[in-house]
Amino acid sequence: MVDPETSLDAVRNVGIRGGKIVRISATPLSGRRVIHAAGLVVAPGFIDLHQHGQELESQRVKAFDGVTTALEMEIGAADVAEFLNSKQGHSLIHYGTTASHAAARSLIFGAPLANGTILPKSGPATDTPATPEQIERIQKRLRDELDAGALGIGMGIQYTPGATRLEVIDMFRVAAERKLPVYTHLRSNGRIEPGSAVESVEEVIGAAAITGAPLHIVHINSTCLRDSLECISLIEGARAHGLDVTTEAYPYIAGMTAINSAVFNPGWREKLGIDYDNLVIPDTGEHLTKERFEELHNSSKQQWILIFANTQETVDAVIPNPLIMIASDGAVGHPRNAGTYSRVLAQYVREKKTLTLMEALRKMTLMPAQMLERSTPAAHQKGRLQEGADADIVVFDPQTIADRSTFQKPMEQSVGVHYEMVGGTLLIDEGKLVPDVFPGRALLGPAKAH
Repeated sequence: MVDPETSLDAVRNVGIRGGKIVRISATPLSGRRVIHAAGLVVAPGFIDLHQHGQELESQRVKAFDGVTTALEMEIGAADVAEFLNSKQGHSLIHYGTTASHAAARSLIFGAPLANGTILPKSGPATDTPATPEQIERIQKRLRDELDAGALGIGMGIQYTPGATRLEVIDMFRVAAERKLPVYTHLRSNGRIEPGSAVESVEEVIGAAAITGAPLHIVHINSTCLRDSLECISLIEGARAHGLDVTTEAYPYIAGMTAINSAVFNPGWREKLGIDYDNLVIPDTGEHLTKERFEELHNSSKQQWILIFANTQETVDAVIPNPLIMIASDGAVGHPRNAGTYSRVLAQYVREKKTLTLMEALRKMTLMPAQMLERSTPAAHQKGRLQEGADADIVVFDPQTIADRSTFQKPMEQSVGVHYEMVGGTLLIDEGKLVPDVFPGRALLGPAKAH
């Protein structure tokens, strides 16, 4: 068994009762069910802070990737109470969400997001600066969503470019009132000034410094691209001066987003350093032309699109960085939904050997759990393999665990996970999903956690 917090890496027997780890022993234990895990790694279940695909199909492939908790934190659910209620008793793995600034803004601007939608279509609700009165109403909506159990505030600033620097600071102020974090997608990509990725990192670090709100910057590799290491150095500097700033990455060269979102407002090709044919429709593999792009971008129907804008060299440099935790940004249509965690173990631990097993597991378990401790007391029992911790456990073969999802077949489940427990309930047993069990429970913010 491996526990990243204590660095224990030893043969032990683990006793589980009532959803908790109650005994870890070097001597044999007895129980109603005994799982023999010789030659396998027993580790805390992986915690994905950034998972958009929340339906059962996505949860199933997450489980086979070793994930026991998958949270909608980047932007957040449009309606927190509805999100939590819809999943209660129907979830394979643990779930939770932030309060969505993008959804609150769209609501106040009179263009509410449909159920299950997280990204607003580009238009007045995304591109128009808010008045002081509208900002107050957005703040009130976010407070109500925090009261409903949200784990913090989620912001997709690039998807709401009309939000001024002051509006962003005012949203951070709401998080700071509650001592909760802001999870944010940065304002912009690329090197062109003004509006570079470096400036975008500066903006949110500045907002955190001004307000005192903890900050988590999502998918630094996807936003900062060639300047990812420079952006990480800014986070390192902020942390060295006492700011609570963290970040994450996923191990793929392509991103994915909605083609009719504000990401594709004029100037996107220059910012990203790519052209139309770097955009690919996930289910067909079609590379776009200018005409096809215009057709999809102007449509009211949401179409997800793969964006090939990064390099393998950048990704390979980012993943081993000590400040990086692993998060998938998973959704149907991209292989990161099904393969992120096993890909890190296969490529960076087993093949490239740029991470030790302990380092990789720390990025997948302890680091996100410690991040979540800002949001919920339940996180103190996650991401650890210790007596008293929650029995969220993955058992995998370190020699065979591997991702099988590709850009052509993005929902191919990973191999190598033999067993998985969620809250003490077996979800994967001898490599097969146990039918008709839904052990996933909500992680709730402090307003609801008590």
